[in-house]
Amino acid sequence: MRYTPHVILIAMFLFISPTILKAKSPIEETQMIIEVDGDPYQQKQYIETYYPTIEVVEVFHTLFQGLAIRAKDHQLKQLANETFIRNDYPVRTYRTAINQSVPFLLKNETNQVTQTYTGKGVKIGVIDTGIDYNHPDLQANYHGGFDLVDLDDDPMETLITQGQPTIHGTHVAGIIAANGKMKGMAPNASLYSYRALGPGGAGTSIQVIAALEKAVNDGMDIVNMSLGNSVNGPDWPTSIAVNRAVEEGVSVVIANGNSGPANWTVGSPATATNAIAVGASTPLLQTAAIVDRFEKKEIPLTAIAGSSNWKIQRDYPLVDGGIGEENLAHIAGKIVLMQRGKLTFTEKVKKAEAAGAVGVIIYNNEKGMFKAAIQAESAIPAVTVSKEDGEWLKKQAQKDPYWVHSVYHQQQDQMTDFSSRGPVTANWSIKPEIVAPGANIVSTVPNSGYQSLQGTSMAAPHIAGALALLKEAHPNWTPVQLKGALLTQAMPLKDEGVLYDPIEQGMGRMQLNEAIATDTILYSSLLSFGKMEDGKKRVTTQIEVENVSQQTNQFRFDIPKQQQGLRWYMPKTFSVKPGEKKSIPIELSIDTNRLSAGIHQGWLQLSNQKERFQLPYLFINQTAAYPKAMGLELEADPFQSKEYTYRLYLPEDATEVKVDLYDPDTLVFVQTLMKKTDQTKGVLEGTIAKKDLPKAGDYIADITISKNKKDVYDEQTFIRIK
Repeated sequence: MRYTPHVILIAMFLFISPTILKAKSPIEETQMIIEVDGDPYQQKQYIETYYPTIEVVEVFHTLFQGLAIRAKDHQLKQLANETFIRNDYPVRTYRTAINQSVPFLLKNETNQVTQTYTGKGVKIGVIDTGIDYNHPDLQANYHGGFDLVDLDDDPMETLITQGQPTIHGTHVAGIIAANGKMKGMAPNASLYSYRALGPGGAGTSIQVIAALEKAVNDGMDIVNMSLGNSVNGPDWPTSIAVNRAVEEGVSVVIANGNSGPANWTVGSPATATNAIAVGASTPLLQTAAIVDRFEKKEIPLTAIAGSSNWKIQRDYPLVDGGIGEENLAHIAGKIVLMQRGKLTFTEKVKKAEAAGAVGVIIYNNEKGMFKAAIQAESAIPAVTVSKEDGEWLKKQAQKDPYWVHSVYHQQQDQMTDFSSRGPVTANWSIKPEIVAPGANIVSTVPNSGYQSLQGTSMAAPHIAGALALLKEAHPNWTPVQLKGALLTQAMPLKDEGVLYDPIEQGMGRMQLNEAIATDTILYSSLLSFGKMEDGKKRVTTQIEVENVSQQTNQFRFDIPKQQQGLRWYMPKTFSVKPGEKKSIPIELSIDTNRLSAGIHQGWLQLSNQKERFQLPYLFINQTAAYPKAMGLELEADPFQSKEYTYRLYLPEDATEVKVDLYDPDTLVFVQTLMKKTDQTKGVLEGTIAKKDLPKAGDYIADITISKNKKDVYDEQTFIRIK
């Protein structure tokens, strides 16, 4: 199986972009990862000897046996027939993916911060956009790293003189280990930066895998990776590298993604089995809304990152500012409403500020809510609302005058809408596994500054910092034990008294103090029973219970109420001796025809003498609304300039796979791109001659997946042929 490279991006927010079909010039350089047989250093020497025009960028030997190479397409053709090349892997596309949040997590039952551990002696690697190691809050804890973009020992954030500047890695690093005006989770931990992302947060999977390998070889105890892509599958190269890193003794924490609230939105490599995938909840924070008591209407406001907080204490008149291009001379002393589009959010907000507005409300130009950020600081607050709410406000603004009344609510431990949900296709595991605050998180940014950002990228470093304190408290614990302790003592979150679903929160919100003091560690505590086909099924999974206390612990399951089509079998009681680890079978008997199709999930209760544990479970009955195909790609084959390679990820076997192209304006059928039969799950790929492609332009790709004559599914995406 062969793969070709794609660009990786990592940023503050995870965006899933339309697939782009790109034809390369024969003289354009291509980067790729090749998997090799034998010693990769010997193969590097061979290539440098017999293919001197091909540049070997990196050698992978710890997590992956291979090379990262850079060459022109015609040079790669010469290399294609070498027998030591096993595979060439894609370079996929990613985007990157306090201070009240840190005290919020460190407080005890009496609301006091009493944590004495500081992460001293623990090494944490941040694979990101670099770190501004000159920031006064980070200087003391910064101990080095490597720049995989420029291939040197200076992993500084991208400066404005080098291209689009970045701030993401510095923000993440501050949450983990700031020690100045701001205190991170582990203020005495040793920080290392691995810059895998250059200007604008852009990088490649070559750089990400190389960064992870360097972090492992440099002896990192913990690695934080705030990255992800749109492929909901567990077996992409970056996911495999993450699993191997954990096997080498490194705890790897990964942001779950910001494509929620829909199910099946977690992307690789957070889908990696051994990773700690982190979702985003809210710390203790104040939310704002607009209330019209006469109309009995309340409109929630979503803060625009980079602007001031919405703390308006009296009523102001609302005026319609259109799309922001209009003359705004009339908005002084008022709140201005603008529609999303054409101008950037920064331009809209700064124009309103210059015109004397006291606040800005931007409403969506398509259905639903949205997140936004501005690139320049603003002295006035700016927020977003949905298209529906914005159009309602626009009608009110036509009244003369219409006054806006703001109200405020306190909330904490709520799941954010943007946090990606599971489960994972193919292995049907529950992700995220744990959650931490990720909404409105203030942390360090370059040039000695501080800024509020939000995303699962901000939640993950809270977990990375917590792991440092946990490892300081228990230096001999393995990554599996550290992860197990955090998950065991997580607090399941509720929405108006009802538990959030397992695929929203995993085991719940991190409780660090309880994890440090735990007497029990549960392993494989997120119970996935897989996908059930037609008929009666009996499936057994195991949970491991380790007693790390000095006395025997007695455990008891609350046997769930039996329901039609579903029965549970598990020991009602069992005991675990001090230092003992015991596997406990949990069996589920299902009559698939008596249950509705789709995701079935819930909670089992396990108790001992002192505490109660909520164990999330999940199974898929027959089918569900998960994507049946993902990651459609078409690129010029670097080994064959007259051919293109297409690639598609299938979470299940298919009897037929077909991709049809349609004109996006007229919806007229253009041609069938490819048609394959009897395909196994995983990566489906093949080639198509360049002459057989349609003319350059944008197309709708309609992907038809047939499991049999009865089960036929359609997936659509936009693609562009250049």
